[in-house]
Amino acid sequence: MPQYFTVGHLIAQLQTLDPTLRVRLAVNPDWPFAHYVGTDVIVQDGIAYISEDGQESYLPCAVREQLAWT
Repeated sequence: MPQYFTVGHLIAQLQTLDPTLRVRLAVNPDWPFAHYVGTDVIVQDGIAYISEDGQESYLPCAVREQLAWT
C-alpha cells in the first residue's frame, strides 16, 4: 500500500491524533533523519506532493526501531 497511499489514507490516520501535535517527516536515505513538514502541497499528475522545510535532527532510536530502520 505505501506506493498507493492517498490523501484519504493520510487524513484517516491523522484525524485520530491530537491536532496540536507537531509534524515531522521521517526520511531514511542512509541515515534516518526527521524533517520539518512544509506548508506547500503541489498536485501534479494525480499525486499530492508535500514539501519539506529543512532537517531537524536524527530520528529518535525508538522511532527508528518502530520503522525497522536500525
